[in-house]
Amino acid sequence: MDNSKKTVVLGLLGARLDSGKGADRWAGWRPSVATCQHEELLVDRFELLHLEKDEPLAQRLADDITAISPETEVRLQTISLDDPWDFEQVYGVLHDFAREYPFDVDAEDYLIHITTGTHVAQICLFLLTESRHLPGKLIQTSPPKRQHKDEPSGSYRIIDLDLSRYDRLSTRFEQEHRQGKSFLKSGIETRNVAFNRLIDMIEQVVIGSDAPMLLMGPTGAGKSQLARRIFELKQQRQQIVGRFIEVNCATIRGDQAMSSLFGHVTGAFTGATTDRPGLFRAAQDGMLFLDEIGELGPDEQAMLLRAIEEGRFLPVGADEETCSQFQLIAGTNRDLANEVAEGRFREDLLARINLWTFRLPGLAERHEDIEPNLDYELEQYASRTGRKVTINREARRRFLDFATSAAAIWKANFRDLGGAITRMSTLAPGGRINTDAVDEEIERLRTAWTTKAVTNDDRIISDTLPPEQLDMLNRFDRAQLAEVIRVCCESRSLSQAGRTLFDKSRLQKKSSNDADRLRKYLARFGLQWPDVSER
Repeated sequence: MDNSKKTVVLGLLGARLDSGKGADRWAGWRPSVATCQHEELLVDRFELLHLEKDEPLAQRLADDITAISPETEVRLQTISLDDPWDFEQVYGVLHDFAREYPFDVDAEDYLIHITTGTHVAQICLFLLTESRHLPGKLIQTSPPKRQHKDEPSGSYRIIDLDLSRYDRLSTRFEQEHRQGKSFLKSGIETRNVAFNRLIDMIEQVVIGSDAPMLLMGPTGAGKSQLARRIFELKQQRQQIVGRFIEVNCATIRGDQAMSSLFGHVTGAFTGATTDRPGLFRAAQDGMLFLDEIGELGPDEQAMLLRAIEEGRFLPVGADEETCSQFQLIAGTNRDLANEVAEGRFREDLLARINLWTFRLPGLAERHEDIEPNLDYELEQYASRTGRKVTINREARRRFLDFATSAAAIWKANFRDLGGAITRMSTLAPGGRINTDAVDEEIERLRTAWTTKAVTNDDRIISDTLPPEQLDMLNRFDRAQLAEVIRVCCESRSLSQAGRTLFDKSRLQKKSSNDADRLRKYLARFGLQWPDVSER
């Protein structure tokens, strides 16, 4: 046991073993009392769980423990059980107690007493300790041997469960495993096989690892929501005690980024009138979610790497380093491997954060999940507004037909879907979405997506061609040229860009010179490779 921490025993009252009245009770061995009679085991607090009918006995035990161990505080915890031999009921009561109890693993060591109570209760305590719902070790007490009957304390043994030795018991926790997956999915009964397999793997990693995780995927795919769910699941299982700190790296730059992440001391720069601990320090013993991590500059990347590896960093303007231990989750919609190749992201940092990398698919890749997410968004709307809205059968069919068609590009993914449901719900006459509301929303989405696409294409073309040449292009050439320029910007060479653009037609030829083909296409507009690659 750690001498710097308090020792707390959690145990059930033994209605038979702990009983006894009058002076004679001190002659017999009573396990709950004996736990506090060992000179080498100082118990600072004893949480004694008991049934309401056993209150007098529990109070007598508390008084006796105080008499023989004045330094031990006894807290009586009343639990309700109709049948102490009903496994499901006993496990449920003890499970609820474990989830509600304010464990403080940094300041206290916990010993779970499994000598008293029914055999069913002892098994349940074992399982809850093994699964870390009760974050402690087991303590088994035994009566004194015949030749030492004058020593009423008997003996004890502390058992530290090594979870890796009990893989065959994993089937007992299948229900909790399913609950964990459902929690990560916000309770949405998703149907996409690949996504469900992904969540299954994430749930296993959340429980078994505190290494950094990298969540990849397009904007609006749910990276931020999943990160918070991961934190809450670990928090429920007593695996994390600190806060959840989230920062979007795209919103901070330069000195502001360094100060926000690592903190600063007074006078570090103009306007730094007080010390600032920074987000890394705020995440102590908790979880830090760095969304859009690819937006961090080289200096922040270097300090982040050291903070992850050593738990140490230097606040802006400080002479002394500070420490912080936290679990990191990073999010990005960029291809970080490509960013490394382009020199915009540190290779050693990527190697450190991608032990567990998960790519979240966009909504357009999960057509099976649009309907359950439609129902989820309706529930969320009702929760936010207090107004329940339904959608009639024909309106549901029409919306889903569009939502799963090629015309629905879901550019902002679940943000687009959530916005659509919110708008239809707000405008729903009589709290029921009809086909007219769906048709209006479909048109609204089509217009928004088309407008965005045209605007982006126009910006790409206008950044490349002079205005007089731009005015001569028809709409078809604009769209085609914009796509070619996008691919060129993402490619490292003319050859790579050509292979990407002509990936299908080149397969039909025995030999192909994709680079020359692309060069000739660009020449039609007076462009060369440097004009479209150095952007």
